[in-house]
Amino acid sequence: MSETQPQPVDLLIEARWVVPVEPHGVVLEDHAVAVSGDRIVALLPIAEAHAAYAPRETVRLQEHALIPGLVNAHTHNPMTLLRGLADDLPLMVWLQQHIWPAEAKVIGPEFVRDGVELAVAEMLRGGTTCANENYFFPDAIGATYRKLGFRAVVGLPVIEFPTAWAKSQDEYFERASEVHDSFRGDALVSTAFAPHAPYTVSDESFSRIRVLADQLDIPVHLHLHETAHEVEEEKQKSGLRPFQRLQKLGLVNDRLIAVHMTQLTDGEIAACAEAGVSVVHCPESNLKLASGFCPAEKLRKAGVNLAIGTDGCASNNDLDMFGELRTAALLAKAVAQDAAALDAASALRAATLGGAKAMGLDAKIGSIEAGKQADLAAVRLSDLETQPLYHVASQLAYAAGRHQVSDVWIAGRRKLAARELVGMDVDAILARTRAWRERIASH
Repeated sequence: MSETQPQPVDLLIEARWVVPVEPHGVVLEDHAVAVSGDRIVALLPIAEAHAAYAPRETVRLQEHALIPGLVNAHTHNPMTLLRGLADDLPLMVWLQQHIWPAEAKVIGPEFVRDGVELAVAEMLRGGTTCANENYFFPDAIGATYRKLGFRAVVGLPVIEFPTAWAKSQDEYFERASEVHDSFRGDALVSTAFAPHAPYTVSDESFSRIRVLADQLDIPVHLHLHETAHEVEEEKQKSGLRPFQRLQKLGLVNDRLIAVHMTQLTDGEIAACAEAGVSVVHCPESNLKLASGFCPAEKLRKAGVNLAIGTDGCASNNDLDMFGELRTAALLAKAVAQDAAALDAASALRAATLGGAKAMGLDAKIGSIEAGKQADLAAVRLSDLETQPLYHVASQLAYAAGRHQVSDVWIAGRRKLAARELVGMDVDAILARTRAWRERIASH
């Protein structure tokens, strides 16, 4: 009987450790990931992979942990061009007196395109392969992500005042429909409704969003319970907490991506768990704007899907998901007064599969499993900053930095190779960024 011939595949990645995220908490030693086209074909021991597959390309990562690409579940990536513009200010002063006026002077498709390109370069160098985007000119945003081969869910903005994107409620919805249609069936770019927040969106708009989100089968991504002031203001205005108002309008369901959620009652946490709401924890932005503390461990223990986001660079001031998941894990312990809260494996899960689930992409990405898209990041753990190494997951959560990300793939395509961006002109990105800095600073 003749021996079975090895199966041809496009890529075999051999790693010292593979952290698949699903099953939870597992670390596999000396394993390989076989990739054909945009998909993972198999995850198996290296010796078995050599017998089973004939790869067109082999990448050997002998000192690395291979993880799912990180998922940044809440971003305003064009705002990367406003990084550091108005620091050390509370949310409403920062937003209303500085950020919105600066945006009004420069916002447009060109600003959005250049900001997203700068953000993608930064995210790739930090192991992030997917972003949940929330900003104006989603047509230009989506086109830029598509051009760069970066995975994203692009928010369709709704807000109750005129902007450069739309002048009326009807125009916001008309343009949302056009943008959604333009990305229908795209391999990497999909859409979500992105009403800004309860304090800037009317009941009528929320009702339209609920109906359309159901019809189009897309998520609803919004800022919710970000500050105590927001909650108090809504109570005075309507007699309801913002979460209660959304419940009344039928928006508290498994499509809802609720960002920040620093002000929650036990009843609201239970309601989130029952309804299948996903919560995006943005610890560094919340700390910097003194917005409050998301009860991440309470949410996780209640069974709420927890994701992690950086927020925008104007309020963070970076897109470093390794830094963010570490801050999330540490802050959760302090808030819960429990050193075991949001352990390393759970923090990594929130930064990968939790984000994917929030965005409705968990069947495609977020873990290293056969059949899923090959969105992968390699983290070199031989650096002195991550030695000695006793526990891989702990090292990733508490010691590794984004500078240790060496290689990144999205849908099987190499986007970062030995720390070098593939197909992106870093000098041109920097030149455009400096030109925006001059233009914004001169106003």
